Amino acid sequence: MITRTELLAYLDELLEPSRFQDYCPNGLQVEGKQQINILVTGVTASQALLDAAVANNADAILVHHGYFWRGEAPAVTGLKYQRLKTLLTRDINLFAYHLPLDAHAELGNNAQLAKILDLEVDGRISGTGEPAIGLCGCLKVAQSLSEFSSFIANRLGREPTTIAGHNRDINTLGWCTGAAQGYIQQAAELGLDAFISGEASEQTTHLARELGIHYIAAGHHATERYGAKALGEHLAEHFDLQHHFIDIDNPV
Repeated sequence: MITRTELLAYLDELLEPSRFQDYCPNGLQVEGKQQINILVTGVTASQALLDAAVANNADAILVHHGYFWRGEAPAVTGLKYQRLKTLLTRDINLFAYHLPLDAHAELGNNAQLAKILDLEVDGRISGTGEPAIGLCGCLKVAQSLSEFSSFIANRLGREPTTIAGHNRDINTLGWCTGAAQGYIQQAAELGLDAFISGEASEQTTHLARELGIHYIAAGHHATERYGAKALGEHLAEHFDLQHHFIDIDNPV
């Protein structure tokens, strides 16, 4: 068991949210009970995840996608009201870490995706700013786009969308989970053979073809389900907490 205050202090030291210019507040988003024994983790604080946390008697929920995004309407109505009501009436804490959880060198989404896909890490991709969030490296054995796509589908349980940029095998590549398709230009400037992210925009097809780099959209949720799980397991071991990672199905 740990107190809310102690857990927040530990998470802020571990993930260093103050280093990031993010689209949402990182850390404790909704305050609940002071003592935490049962922790639920997941990708997004949807109503389905909240209901599962209630069923598991959770004292705290930790997610990658929380609430209060930049530009979001401030009124507490509709689904926002229902979600907050669930947390507040059950006295459940909500912790959310967005970019800090993408970037962590061991427990982050990008580091964990590298483990799942057997990628060797040798650098970072900063995208449009600092600190750098994406990673780059290489495959242990070069593969064609088709071979690597099948491998990803097997590991992530989701068929990726692929856009061919050349006819060479993939040796070097970059990756950044979620909606980081804009990083493709920096990946191409680094001379990488391929870039993996979660989603593709309309222009991503043209960029991949014209820049001469393979692009693989492996799923926003599918690429980001590993960071929260790894962080939850770490916290459970470190603080002797009960931990449940709940994967709410999401094909996007």
